[in-house]
Amino acid sequence: MLPSPRTSAIRAGLVRLGVASLVATIAAGAVVTGAHVRDDDAQRAAAPVYGHRVITSYPHDPAAFTQGLLYRDGVLYESTGLYGESSLRRVELETGKVLQRISVPRQYFAEGLALVGDALVQLTWQEHTGLVYDRRTFQQRRTFTYPTEGWGIDYDERGGLVMSDGSDRLSFLDPQTFAVVRTLPVVDAGRPVTNLNELEWIEGEIWANVWMTDRLVRINPSTGVVASWVNLDTLWPRAERPPTADVLNGIAYDRDRRRIFVTGKNWPRLYHIAVTQ
Repeated sequence: MLPSPRTSAIRAGLVRLGVASLVATIAAGAVVTGAHVRDDDAQRAAAPVYGHRVITSYPHDPAAFTQGLLYRDGVLYESTGLYGESSLRRVELETGKVLQRISVPRQYFAEGLALVGDALVQLTWQEHTGLVYDRRTFQQRRTFTYPTEGWGIDYDERGGLVMSDGSDRLSFLDPQTFAVVRTLPVVDAGRPVTNLNELEWIEGEIWANVWMTDRLVRINPSTGVVASWVNLDTLWPRAERPPTADVLNGIAYDRDRRRIFVTGKNWPRLYHIAVTQ
């Protein structure tokens, strides 16, 4: 089934080619990074494609147009998009119940979401504006600006604050000032990987949704070379999705229990998955 007309219209013309290299494995829901190959070899060989299995599925609000997802301390935080419908949410994993919610001002189309210390950082799509909230109260603390579109964002204490803009480049930001400190082109077999969307740091790698696909891409944050792809096209096959459901989007990682969660825009389920070879 094709993506919904509203999403196609929103981002029409952005699709370009891309894919990558560098090997890693995952078993039983736990991430295990494999031996690294030399960068020049990685540039020549296309990255492997892995499958998945579902461990558990949970309810998810089908009205949530998921743009950003993260998991900390037993709860999900979610950013939902669309003009006039964007929100920031705290969600109970097991039931999908929205425990806390605020609406984003109507002039913003909310996108990715990151947790930096005790602050939630939410991007907006074309407004070049980031919104910073108190994690506990959801009270807005400040805003900041950036020169590109805002798509995905995530933070790791060791890896840093990383942002996507729908292109083949990731931007690393200073977590205090939000200024861009470096950019990283993402490649597979020497070709750019574009439409990088929602982001998640997982065991030292950057994982990304690739917009308009049912695949995740795993990226070496030092080189930009793709380690592997994760094919999720059988998670909820497109032929089975109703017109109200949109594309796969949303990755969250439970660092304590090493669980990977994924969902989609207006999807009624959220999935705990393991990656398989």
